[in-house]
Amino acid sequence: MILYDPRIPTNLIEFGIQIPVRDSRSTKTLQAILDDPKLRSLQRDWHQDQIVEVLAREDLLRVHSADYVERLYSTTLEKEIVSTFELVDAEGKYYRYTPETATRPLIDLFERLLIKAAGTVQASRLALQHGFCFFFAGGAHHAQHDFGNGFCLLNDIVIASRKLQFEKKVDRVWIIDVDAHKGDGTAALTAGDDSIRTLSVHMARGWPLDCPALLADGRPNPSFIPSDIDIPIESGEEPYYLERLGGGLRKLEEGGAADLAIVVSGADPYEKDALPSTIPLKLSLIQMFERDRLLYIWLKDRNIPAVFLMAGGYGDDVWQVYAQFLLWALHQRYKHIT
Repeated sequence: MILYDPRIPTNLIEFGIQIPVRDSRSTKTLQAILDDPKLRSLQRDWHQDQIVEVLAREDLLRVHSADYVERLYSTTLEKEIVSTFELVDAEGKYYRYTPETATRPLIDLFERLLIKAAGTVQASRLALQHGFCFFFAGGAHHAQHDFGNGFCLLNDIVIASRKLQFEKKVDRVWIIDVDAHKGDGTAALTAGDDSIRTLSVHMARGWPLDCPALLADGRPNPSFIPSDIDIPIESGEEPYYLERLGGGLRKLEEGGAADLAIVVSGADPYEKDALPSTIPLKLSLIQMFERDRLLYIWLKDRNIPAVFLMAGGYGDDVWQVYAQFLLWALHQRYKHIT
């Protein structure tokens, strides 16, 4: 099952934001699937084309502080977006931001991000129903309890986990993060809670691990709160990536099974990713496929419903990562149909 609402763009150009996240992540991935005659004929079976879930403030408040949520719903929203998307540098100059080219107000981005966070909840419901769902958005794993960070305003991963737990749809959740960057917000938001176990395999160096140990207000930086299982990968250690991921999954299982797995399936470890901060980790297209296949099979063999989120992936080439996996996964699910 795939959740992709084509009415919601991936790129941020209309807000004047120049971060290289492309619509092609979604459009070319979908087209690659539709170019397969068998899968094209089955599109009505695997494609949910509208996000219909709606989030309320109380859904955000299960994860984020009351003060932060209030700031998002007030006149300080634009300031929060500027900070979260790093649109102004230390000298006060615009960075990857050209407001004169924007066709929509920056504050309109919040509504889009709310819809995408709701999509993660909906995709999780679809995974519980069908066993597997891939959502063409989601994975904002850097958002913290009381501030946004690293292009992530709302932590949709934990919002979905908490909402489904509140509704008693699930008890235990695994969050398996294979984005290039450490899943720091997710780790901090779930620390000490055995009902949500986190695994993050990520670059051993670079952002957010090169940030100061203290925040500007003197508090300890929550980016350094460990996941339940952290697997840092040094540059040059890419040949060991799959082996270490497999070992991490075995450790994850030692804590007991989950009712749902949320896979933060970023394409940014791919060697052709265009975001400069992902340079330390360079997996080939084949390694990316083996990563995704390993996760899919491992979870399926354990009968754990899995929702995969697109998460990080930048530039014109990352769509290939998603397309190759989904072509394989959908054929696995419909192999009995000739």
